Amino acid sequence: MDTYVILRRNGWNTADDLREAAARSTAEGERMPDDVTWIRSYVLAETDGTVGTVCIYQASSPEAIRAHAAAADLPVDEIIRVVDTVVIRPDPVAAAVAS
Repeated sequence: MDTYVILRRNGWNTADDLREAAARSTAEGERMPDDVTWIRSYVLAETDGTVGTVCIYQASSPEAIRAHAAAADLPVDEIIRVVDTVVIRPDPVAAAVAS
């Protein structure tokens, strides 16, 4: 499986909407463990007040990511394959999602 970055801009109106989407994503991911694994997401405060994400997944293909997103009713603006990782410092402690 390759690592991918998925950009989901302006995907949700509220943090609660995002939490519901995360639950759907987790459930769908459990149905296709050989094709899609959700690693982490960074939640974006969009300029219009909505919430977006930058998600890191491992997947068998971009098509598997799109199938997972469709089944979980998630937006997908862009899928980019990661060719390398440079870690200078570990991710900071997770921030709480604002309500």
